[in-house]
Amino acid sequence: MASRSAIINVMARAAEKAARGLIRDFGEVEHLQVSRKGPADFVSTADTKAEQILRAELQKARPDFGFLLEEGGGFTGKDAGTRWIVDPLDGTTNFLHGLPFWSISIALEKEGEIVAGIVYEPVRDEMFWAEKGAGAWNNHQRLRVSGRRKLDESVIATGLPFKGRGNHADYLPQLQAVMAETAGVRRFGSAALDLAYVAAGRFDGYWESHVQPWDVAAGLLMVTEAGGFASEIGGGRNPYAGESVLAANSHLHLLLGKVLRDASAKSKPKAEG
Repeated sequence: MASRSAIINVMARAAEKAARGLIRDFGEVEHLQVSRKGPADFVSTADTKAEQILRAELQKARPDFGFLLEEGGGFTGKDAGTRWIVDPLDGTTNFLHGLPFWSISIALEKEGEIVAGIVYEPVRDEMFWAEKGAGAWNNHQRLRVSGRRKLDESVIATGLPFKGRGNHADYLPQLQAVMAETAGVRRFGSAALDLAYVAAGRFDGYWESHVQPWDVAAGLLMVTEAGGFASEIGGGRNPYAGESVLAANSHLHLLLGKVLRDASAKSKPKAEG
């Protein structure tokens, strides 16, 4: 059993403090669903409050670090090469609808590399954490990616495009191809948790396009520290800075990547000549 480092403890304590308010607000969402105004404004306020708590706690512990915040943007600290990457509520739509699958994600970036991260799921009190070279953990349990080697035995997570976001025409052929090759596709609605679940072996793989750094920074480190492999769908090695993510164990990563790339290639119109 690994003991958490000082930096992981800083992140975990900040997440747990922000989570208390989110859990309280989540309990109110059900009552707001039936109101004329609806819960959207309420949830936006909950999101902002959580980010303010996270920023204050992290800044108090490490005042020289910069930030990249989903809601508050980015700024450089005195230590110009180090910053926190924070998503105070990943899975906002789930939260809005009273669905208990959402998380807090915090990553620490040094000189362009993610070196530590946590993904906290308050509803189940699961604290996923990873530090470069120290493995990936859920509370005190070591995480390992799934050992499955066949797509037809695998359950794959994804993120679906929705109104105003994502390229539906590009995504649908990918989904159709993966559905035809696997034991199931799941869309749970929190990229950070999807990646944490890949690290834990609960999902065998995950892919999504049009992701942001705060969605995936912590989760990508978890996957690699749990023995998995992560890349862009097209094969690029920097999914954190790219626009797409493909994560799985090394064997399924190759198989799933080929299915996705073949589907995309077949869906593109052939040039006339």
